[in-house]
Amino acid sequence: MLRLPRTRTGRRRAVQVVMGLCVLALLPSTWMFTAADGRLRTTADVPRTQVAMVFGAGLWQGEPSPYLARRLDAAAELYRSGRIEVVLVTGDNSREEYDEPDAMRAYLTDHGVPDRHIVSDYAGFDTWDSCVRAKKIFGVDRAVLISQGFHIRRAVALCQEAGVTSYGVGVQDKHDETWYYGATRELFAASKASLDALFEPDPRFLGPEEPGVARALASAR
Repeated sequence: MLRLPRTRTGRRRAVQVVMGLCVLALLPSTWMFTAADGRLRTTADVPRTQVAMVFGAGLWQGEPSPYLARRLDAAAELYRSGRIEVVLVTGDNSREEYDEPDAMRAYLTDHGVPDRHIVSDYAGFDTWDSCVRAKKIFGVDRAVLISQGFHIRRAVALCQEAGVTSYGVGVQDKHDETWYYGATRELFAASKASLDALFEPDPRFLGPEEPGVARALASAR
């Protein structure tokens, strides 16, 4: 059983230690919010940008999950309104039976985005990997990022650190169990994000440069 110090000095030091730990725990989230400050928009007012990035958010029986579908809906809306020209879909394809990017591509084509204007990143295993690969593999210097509201600040902060000038569109969802889980998870993910930004590790898979985005942009003109 945890025992409190008996002396006043000991108790004061214990409180100081706890307060110090709380401050340290909040630093990653503070950095994340500061880095994304002023860079969050809606589909109606986001600056016109050639490329939008949509981050994977799970599949249900091979189809985009409801959360992922809403991200893709926002990308399709931006494309139809002429605010973007190309969509980079980035997600997990680490095993044969699970293919987020192809499911995302199929959804977008069904919602009016031409296949030639969609580029797939099959090694976007986490947010940092997606941001670094967008810059180093696909040559993206500027992008609109699309994700849920609880994740978009981390996405913007990490892509900024990776060298991609970013604006974020946070898709709104009802606050159900999945939303609260995602929001809680962000408190812990912020710590990993701050370490990624500090040490800038290579993605799990880097690979050679790919001309997909440049080719898609050329076909859009």
